[in-house]
Amino acid sequence: MITAFLEKSASIFMKHWQTLELPKILERLAAYASFSAGAEKARALTPSTDLAEIRERLATTTEARRILSLHPQTDLGGARDIRAIVEAARREAILSPPDLLDVAQTLQAARRLRQMLTRQEALFPRLAAMATRLEPCPDLVEAIERVLDERGEVRDDASPALARIRSELRVAHDRLITRLQRIISSPETAPFLQEPIITMREGRYVIPLKADFKGRLRGIVHDRSASGATLFIEPLSVVELGNTWRELQVAEEQEIRRILADLSARVAARSAAILETVDALADLDLAFAKARYADELDAVEPTMMDGDVRSAAQSAAGRRDRLRLLRARHPLLDPTTVVPIDVILDGETHVLVITGPNTGGKTVTLKTVGLLALMAQAGLHIPADGNSALPVFAAVYADIGDEQSIEQSLSTFSAHLTNILSFIHRADERSLVLLDELGAGTDPAEGSALARALLETFRQRGALTLVATHYPELKAYAQLTPGVCNACVEFDPETLRPTYRLTIGIPGRSNALAIARRLGLDEEIVRRAEALLSPQERQTEHLLADLHRLRLEAARARDEAYAARAEAQRLTEELRRRLARIDEERAAILEEARREAQEELERLRAEARALRQQWRRMSLAPSASQDLSGPPGLPPTIAEAEAELDRLAAEVAESFPVPEPLLPTGPLRPGDTVWVKSLRAVGELRALEDDEAEVQVGPLRVRVRAGELERRAPLTPAAEPSGVRYAPPTVPLRLDLRGQTVDEALENLDRYLDAAALAGLPWAHVVHGKGTGALRQAVRDFLRRHPLVRSYRSGEEGEGGDGVTVVVLSEEAERRL
Repeated sequence: MITAFLEKSASIFMKHWQTLELPKILERLAAYASFSAGAEKARALTPSTDLAEIRERLATTTEARRILSLHPQTDLGGARDIRAIVEAARREAILSPPDLLDVAQTLQAARRLRQMLTRQEALFPRLAAMATRLEPCPDLVEAIERVLDERGEVRDDASPALARIRSELRVAHDRLITRLQRIISSPETAPFLQEPIITMREGRYVIPLKADFKGRLRGIVHDRSASGATLFIEPLSVVELGNTWRELQVAEEQEIRRILADLSARVAARSAAILETVDALADLDLAFAKARYADELDAVEPTMMDGDVRSAAQSAAGRRDRLRLLRARHPLLDPTTVVPIDVILDGETHVLVITGPNTGGKTVTLKTVGLLALMAQAGLHIPADGNSALPVFAAVYADIGDEQSIEQSLSTFSAHLTNILSFIHRADERSLVLLDELGAGTDPAEGSALARALLETFRQRGALTLVATHYPELKAYAQLTPGVCNACVEFDPETLRPTYRLTIGIPGRSNALAIARRLGLDEEIVRRAEALLSPQERQTEHLLADLHRLRLEAARARDEAYAARAEAQRLTEELRRRLARIDEERAAILEEARREAQEELERLRAEARALRQQWRRMSLAPSASQDLSGPPGLPPTIAEAEAELDRLAAEVAESFPVPEPLLPTGPLRPGDTVWVKSLRAVGELRALEDDEAEVQVGPLRVRVRAGELERRAPLTPAAEPSGVRYAPPTVPLRLDLRGQTVDEALENLDRYLDAAALAGLPWAHVVHGKGTGALRQAVRDFLRRHPLVRSYRSGEEGEGGDGVTVVVLSEEAERRL
């Protein structure tokens, strides 16, 4: 019962989808699929009515477009629709080598695609989720490749038995050919032969014998020529060799059959995984086909809303729109000639009455709205501009075209009305109803009244209804009824051609008299026709003419305002670029000056360090006149020079501060450095999708709302001028001098203290041992006079006692170096 109801509902929807030409769209989509399973899914695609599913479908198409733009080579190369092959294997059929190669190549394509997509899961999570369904079955692929070569031939080493049989087969074949070659080369046999060649008949090697010499060479006749002059005979002397060769051929065929049967059984054993892989490949193929078709249409991902009018989208002007299509184009029309239309209906509009001349684009407008709604709900991007928004319709009903039925004895009017009656009670606030020439085909007065009654019914039921009509009464109905709006397709009376542009808010004009006058009808006749119009009709035409004139003036003013704003934006952007270039040049000049000053300071510091090192070596050298009671001080000139260099360095730092990096403008992009408010941390933006962002914060990747992110300066380490600071070397905290002479120990100690100061060590342990105490005393005398040493002490219990001296380095030791 339920199944029958669902099938009936599906057939009703299919009829309307056919009217709106959705199958043609799906057929074009299927042409972009890489293999038949994907094309099959494309043709079977149906619009969804679940908002979450629709958004997921559209986001998957967006992901596929993005990956194809980044990696154009992405495809399903080598994949085949192997479902029939797998089903045959499940029925215990023996698969042929080409079929097995198709299985292997399909599984290899699945493996490549799975590896590529899962590696980029952060960027393409939906495609990666599809890829996780791919089961490459590497053991099966390896087994097939071990048996078959790239040409689909069974390898000699596919099994030990096959290797042995083929080896014997080659030997038997060589013996057979050698014996036959001797026979045709023998002088005794040559006169009896038609030609000295070896040929084959019915799987046996034979030689061509002249029929006149039939008894001269004993053998088995396998065939004769059409003229009867030649007999193809197998000499008795090679029959046994031929039998051996044929037996080995049969054995080879049996062994190959056994090997292929084993592989087929393996395919059958993995059939569930293979069928799931083919299905996942078909889903990926469908996503890539949607992406390629969207690129071909120059389409966009629309914003999808709940079908209820209360969830209408917020427009740029702050108005709540129920439907918003900007520069929408019918996807089946020539993109070079199709005229885009804007269809914007606010949340209060339930019915749109479109009027205008024939061939003006009314029907195309209806089909464009309906078809784009179905495409979006099927997960296809739509040919329109960004910021387009559509509600999710539970059903789309269309009464468009000539419904006349000779078989059912229905007139055009009856056929249209029968079609409308099939869905009038189904339509509700989640339905889209498209009606072309409502009420046509009968008496105009009754048809107009019926049309108004039907529209009022749809309006009361809340269905979003678009109707194309010629009835002037419907214009008045739209003007006077809440929730109903007029629209018109424009017509140029000068060229007598429609412009195909849709204007919402103004009813269409008949233009009949203007067209007649333009075509050359006698002016007297035109004036007589005008006189026959009622005063109300003439006044209406004048009002419509004024409305069109005012609309054109408003449109012209709007275009001028848009142009002025665009020019202002261009000038602003140009000024911003100029200022940015000036800032960049200024920053480059300041950076160059700062670098030169730092280099000059560093050169002077190096000279001061060299003098200080030279003075220290002189002060540490033993001398009779030297006072060893305390460390010597630096000469006043060196100390003054270092103080002056410190002052100059401070002035350089103050005069040439390191500039803050300029923040890029525009929307956030992957790779930007951002501040995550909720985590109070800085990270790198890895992916941005809708309102969700993926950010790398240290070793972690987190997903947060895009509204929580603020752009920050890139986290690059501050570059230091060359030579200003060296990378600190790795220095141990312990220096062992035991076993060294006093001179060796002091030289090593001096080098160690320099390295420890450069590394920024606060203290160090010098191990000299106890012994006679001579080395300990020499070390401590050296430390007492060393300018980098603030103090020293004997090691405590647990540190080595008197065998160790603990050295505390000066806090300014690193700066002094």
